[in-house]
Amino acid sequence: MGKFIILLTLCYISLGVQAQKNLVEYVNTLQGTDSRFELSYGNTYATTAMPFAMHTWSAQTGKNGEGWKYQYSVDKIRGFQQAHQCSPWVSDYAVYSLMPVMGDLIVNEEQRATSFSHDNEIAKPHYYSVQLDNGIITEMAPTTRGVHLRFSWPDNNSDAYLVLDGYTDRSEIFIDSSKNEITGWVNNQRFVNNSESFRNYFVIRFDKPFEEYGIWENRTDSIFPGKATGSGKGYGAFVKFKTGTIVQAKAASSYISYGQARITLERELGDDKKLEVTKERGARIWNELFNRILLEGGTDEQIKTFYSCLYRANLFSRKFYERDENNEPYYYSPYDGKIYRGYMYTDNGFWDTFRSQFPLTNILHPTMQGRYMNALLDAQEQCGWLPSWSFPGETGGMIGNHAISLLTDAWVKGIRTFHPEKALKAYAKESMNKGPWGGANGRAGWKEYWQLGFVTYPESLGSTSQTLEYAYDDFCAYNLAKMTGNGFYQRIFAGQMYNYKNVFDHSTGFMRGRDLSGNWLEPFDPFEWGGPYCEGNAWHYTWSVFHDVQGLINLFGSDEKLTTKMDSVFTVPNKIVPGSYGGIIHEMKEMELANMGQYAHGNQPIQHMIFLYSYAGQPWKTQYWARQIMDRLYNFTERGYPGDEDQGGMSSWYILNALGIYSVCPGTDEYVIGSPLFPKVTITLEDGKKFVIEAKNNSKENVYIQSASLNGETLEKNYITYSDIVNGGILRFEMGDQPDKTRGISKDAVPFSLSNF
Repeated sequence: MGKFIILLTLCYISLGVQAQKNLVEYVNTLQGTDSRFELSYGNTYATTAMPFAMHTWSAQTGKNGEGWKYQYSVDKIRGFQQAHQCSPWVSDYAVYSLMPVMGDLIVNEEQRATSFSHDNEIAKPHYYSVQLDNGIITEMAPTTRGVHLRFSWPDNNSDAYLVLDGYTDRSEIFIDSSKNEITGWVNNQRFVNNSESFRNYFVIRFDKPFEEYGIWENRTDSIFPGKATGSGKGYGAFVKFKTGTIVQAKAASSYISYGQARITLERELGDDKKLEVTKERGARIWNELFNRILLEGGTDEQIKTFYSCLYRANLFSRKFYERDENNEPYYYSPYDGKIYRGYMYTDNGFWDTFRSQFPLTNILHPTMQGRYMNALLDAQEQCGWLPSWSFPGETGGMIGNHAISLLTDAWVKGIRTFHPEKALKAYAKESMNKGPWGGANGRAGWKEYWQLGFVTYPESLGSTSQTLEYAYDDFCAYNLAKMTGNGFYQRIFAGQMYNYKNVFDHSTGFMRGRDLSGNWLEPFDPFEWGGPYCEGNAWHYTWSVFHDVQGLINLFGSDEKLTTKMDSVFTVPNKIVPGSYGGIIHEMKEMELANMGQYAHGNQPIQHMIFLYSYAGQPWKTQYWARQIMDRLYNFTERGYPGDEDQGGMSSWYILNALGIYSVCPGTDEYVIGSPLFPKVTITLEDGKKFVIEAKNNSKENVYIQSASLNGETLEKNYITYSDIVNGGILRFEMGDQPDKTRGISKDAVPFSLSNF
């Protein structure tokens, strides 16, 4: 009997090992890094991090303060830095870096930069390693709020130094040679709303003694050997180790205190005697997440692209809370500078992510999303406004008031952790006022929007785009009010959600700009970027009626007229008229390189357009274009994206579409069906239930759905619901190489439109 039990145990262990695939090996964290100011293939950097980590780590090829912190085309590394960056366009905050040097002590960031080859680089979610051309090896294995580092100097009788750079603003440094520690704080930032109290406190603990040490500052590169403390702009430290040594360092950071940084260091890294322990735990954490979406079939390139995108889809929003000595969450508020109990999240521009990243995260991480919704309302209390782009405080970046989209989407999907009236009251303030920060902090043009039914130009740049997105947000507020029985706010927003109609010009078939007198702006060129359009033109924004596609169809006059216009997006020239931008910006160049007419997948406004075919009787065109876009515009390489990978937004589009679904209208519980990329996908939900998507006879050619069933029942609709997914079940498709033009063409099959309800 004992032998039988042992045999069963061994079989169980073996099956357990096989059950969790080592999917981190498919991920290339350098995906999208071959980017520059003029052209984005992702505008990513070499992020090494845990899911939604408060701090991430990256090799640094760019100058201190430069947005392009790591570019694949640059062949020198000047540091390994703590990072938080959302986008190169907003740079970074709370950064310090470490750089191993050899021979003479060189602190200047340009002079210490050392050449390397990508052949000697390993870039995975849980581990980054590079051997520089001088023989020094740097390794990093991150935790949620810290990192385990290892620096290996070659044994060639050269002095071994490690340089800590305090980056671009004030810093304070303490060296304790008796404990082999460097502690300090940095406060570099751009968007902390109460910046005088902002500190990133760090503790770095080494496993080898310092032979020498000192302070330096990066304004004049002045060096102070033997000095153990220093403070001011750009202050850093250097330490010297024994020649040819291998040094491990454990580092953790806190926005609250040194004491909290030490608590975090002990909790997240204290028991890890070797970097391999941290590395293996990080691999296990990511593999547990990646194994929640298991693929069967597909090419090696498709699998690598999928998991590389899934990695980026699970980095934002960052955790901005810490765990005290009792493991209870609390945080420093980047909005008012005070300490609060509870959860906070940041580093996300909702214009980029409400369309895809949050609808995906609602599926994978509903508990976190519930905490996030409360954090949104806490942030509103702390700074007076709902966040639109936090980094880590509020920036007001881009357009729209999309926090209400997140809140309504959570509520309609059963994530009901917040008080809806509190959310509606906060949104009402947003919709009827302009805040002190960027255009999405409150509403630019709010008076004209409420009085005239549209935002006017030139009073507000991007006025037509604003009108369209305000109308969608007003629908979200209306829908939240309706679901929660709040007649007051339901009445307020009931009329405004139709304001999209006020910028549709029947004579041209485009959404257009209007002036204060209500006149259409002339001359009109649908190819012209800017002016009343934000990062796009009329070809891109005419489809931005997420909540009422039937209403848009009615404006065009028929399903056929809408689909004919949509067809022309792909067939008209991909010419560029820079308009008010005055020159070619990277989004224009990316549209040109995509070579799909005026379809500009490299930016958000048009990414939902192909799904509108499924509202207008031609779902097979949705299926065709979904596969075309995935196949032609995405890959796992350093040129892996057709434009900026904005806080997981671009990656989440790919993940959802590879599953065969997309959320056209967050704020409803529906996901529109596209064309699944893999023959079979098994999604394991947070509670352990499984939702399986099977696509029989799927292939590169067989992109068209011939039939569908959900849990054994024939599915004629062009959508499924959130509850269909999270309750578990099986969605089956039969695929073919020719479109079935009889399936999903009736109005009973179409997803939600306001005009139909």
